[in-house]
Amino acid sequence: MSNEATLHPLIRIRRDLHQIPEPGFQEVKTQRYLLDYLATLPQERLEIRTWRTGILVRIKGTDSRRRFGYRADMDGLPISEETSYSFPSTHPGYMHACGHDLHMTIGLGIVTEIVREPIRDDLIVLFQPAEEGPGGAEPMLASEELADWMPDQMVSLHIAPEYPVGTIATKHGILFANTSELFIDLTGKGGHAAYPHRSNDMVVAACQLVGQLQTILSRNIDPLDPAVITIGKITGGTKQNIIAEKARLEGTIRTLSAETMKLIKSRIEALVAGIETGFACQAEIDYGSTYMQVFNEAAVTREFMDWLGQRDDVQLLECTEAMTGEDFGYFLERIPGFMFWLGVDTPYGLHHAKLEPDEGAIDVAVRVVTDYFKWKAQ
Repeated sequence: MSNEATLHPLIRIRRDLHQIPEPGFQEVKTQRYLLDYLATLPQERLEIRTWRTGILVRIKGTDSRRRFGYRADMDGLPISEETSYSFPSTHPGYMHACGHDLHMTIGLGIVTEIVREPIRDDLIVLFQPAEEGPGGAEPMLASEELADWMPDQMVSLHIAPEYPVGTIATKHGILFANTSELFIDLTGKGGHAAYPHRSNDMVVAACQLVGQLQTILSRNIDPLDPAVITIGKITGGTKQNIIAEKARLEGTIRTLSAETMKLIKSRIEALVAGIETGFACQAEIDYGSTYMQVFNEAAVTREFMDWLGQRDDVQLLECTEAMTGEDFGYFLERIPGFMFWLGVDTPYGLHHAKLEPDEGAIDVAVRVVTDYFKWKAQ
């Protein structure tokens, strides 16, 4: 862990968390680190529960009438880090390439501030596992641990590499897209490369299918209805002179409309059925983790934006919707609230091996969110 004692405590925490990225529902070291920190805080108004590898924190208000909620996600990504950091990931093949190390640090900063200066109402801070997959928001919402602490309003944030530090961007209505993973397995008949007529080549079938999938967007979806189908990975075959018996396509679907998501999936199924017939093979489709849209409730989002617009220490931008996915949408389906983008000013985008967010954004977020909850609780 980082031993740079002169660093701001929250930056030290962020660097420690950056070194221990873990897959969804395997955030054992991360949970232990967070719990150890929480144990150092004054406990009079603090209640802590664990759920799987996540943590629920309640800070009791001085005269509580309602509960505000803040969510921070915890998991890392299967990416080999290529940053210039002196504190890189110590878990080979895993990296906090989506900013969850900052998200958790900000969550701890908010808890620290509110514990030391309690607000009138309760604050529930959720450290949620498995945002990147298979999805932790939906089962956490259904958990017994959260049932009697359910917030009346929810807030969350996501780092934004493209915005300068000090910038906060959001909008009411849809902010992030409906998303679905996509896995397609094709199984034919392998054989010797010299005798292609005796085999069913799944590399050829997979290549045909990739091209066909792109016609869904160009020929089945209204050009004014934003949608994305990306095949990010293809695997198939074992050797250059062996016809592939199996091939696998892995990708993602993004839409701003739930109905469009249904249409795309029905067209995928029709095209895959055609591949089965055309190549005399078998196919299986798995949609993996499916996340609903992040929809910011209009009244509370406008209220937040009006309040933020009166501050001179941050710049507020009204942004457009993005095709990114986030399982925070499950919270917003049930609880009024909003998510916002936090500027971290780095040339490399989310999920990039060289992502290096500006740590100055941590203090900005802690200050803004704690001030917002204090204002709401007046």
